[in-house]
Amino acid sequence: MTLDDRLQNVAIIGAAGKMGSGIGVMIAQEIARLKLKAENKDKLYRIDLIDISETALDSLRGYMRIQLTKAAEKSTVQLRALYSERQDLIENADIIETFVDNASSVLNYSTDLSVVKDAHLVFEAIVENEKVKTKIYRKMKRLCSPDTMFLTNTSSIPISYLDEQAHLDGRLIGYHFYNPPVVQRLVEVITAQSTVEELVKIGDELGKRLRKKLIPSCDISGFIGNGHFTRDGLYALNEVERLKSTFRYPGAIYVVNRITQDFLLRPMGIFQLIDYVGIDVFQCILRVMRTHLNDKSLRSRLVDKMVKQHVLGGQYTDGSQKDGFLKYERNRPVGIYNFSKKEYFMLSDKWNEKTDAKIGPVPEDSVSWKALLINPKKEEALQSHFDKLKKMDTLGAKLAVDFLKRTKVIGEQLVNDGVAASTENVNAVLTNGFYWLYGPINNYV
Repeated sequence: MTLDDRLQNVAIIGAAGKMGSGIGVMIAQEIARLKLKAENKDKLYRIDLIDISETALDSLRGYMRIQLTKAAEKSTVQLRALYSERQDLIENADIIETFVDNASSVLNYSTDLSVVKDAHLVFEAIVENEKVKTKIYRKMKRLCSPDTMFLTNTSSIPISYLDEQAHLDGRLIGYHFYNPPVVQRLVEVITAQSTVEELVKIGDELGKRLRKKLIPSCDISGFIGNGHFTRDGLYALNEVERLKSTFRYPGAIYVVNRITQDFLLRPMGIFQLIDYVGIDVFQCILRVMRTHLNDKSLRSRLVDKMVKQHVLGGQYTDGSQKDGFLKYERNRPVGIYNFSKKEYFMLSDKWNEKTDAKIGPVPEDSVSWKALLINPKKEEALQSHFDKLKKMDTLGAKLAVDFLKRTKVIGEQLVNDGVAASTENVNAVLTNGFYWLYGPINNYV
């Protein structure tokens, strides 16, 4: 069965979540384009968007239409060509509305998992929990045809484990979109030894159609992206424990977060990133990796404490950031969580200046991540920045260089352990999936 054939009947499990909804938008666009081809005029198409909450599905209806409209607005030139035979569609607004209607017409919203029974292709994007995923897959195994193919958005659970537990006979592939799927270009592709070749080819062709950058990862828990991110985060958490005697917890979190953003030239500090992913999600990924890798070091007392105190981070439905290690206003940090008082220590210009003075300035003539992103001489600027950083004798510079060294070791270990096939793949995941300006395996240190 070709990819075109399989796209006639698709199901997305966990469709109302931030990952499932993004996958839904992309697949709906692809199907709407397929429907416009002459040879497909008489074919029926369907996407079952399945979730456990009617309320969430109601919100998903509005989200899908908004996102499909945005996507159509960005591709009016291509859509005008696709609708060239429609003489009645003159204005761009008419073309956009027609495309959104066509895409929306294939969508079916349901809380009943049994509607998955006719799907040829199933995307799963539910909670990152082995038991829950296994239970769902076993149900789908009973409901679906023996030739149904499954793509899981798991970010840490080995594909071979899920395949074996659900007895899917190799009809499962790891297809890890990055958040948000509509915007993020990267997809980590994870195959088990048992994964059937047909599904590998389908994943490859789908990635090309969705204009994604596909990076292969070995089927080892955490894969490349979270294999690096979690260990990077744990190093940051250990640094906080080390620095707390000098800065107290709020100050130590501020320092490490600022070092990782301003000194290492990343799009956000490490604690902003953990908050963005979700502290409970970070804890869950650590637990999965700790279990499957039998590595007791993959745990953080501070993360466990945050989750126990129900400070979880993540995003609201409108995309704004929830409070986590940091407190946010308009998605900007304004406070830092105080573990002992169970409340936020609010930042002030005076406190910031005093703390910044202790860590010292960034290298002379340094610019922001955002400015470097569009700098045609980015590599020269990065080399100059880190050369200056290594010569500085300030606390901030030393912390940054040590962090840079540790980040590189983590990346190299992923290659040595066979998680990544090459240095290039590690760097590609971090630069594409996390928007780093440079890969962790570099010559800056």
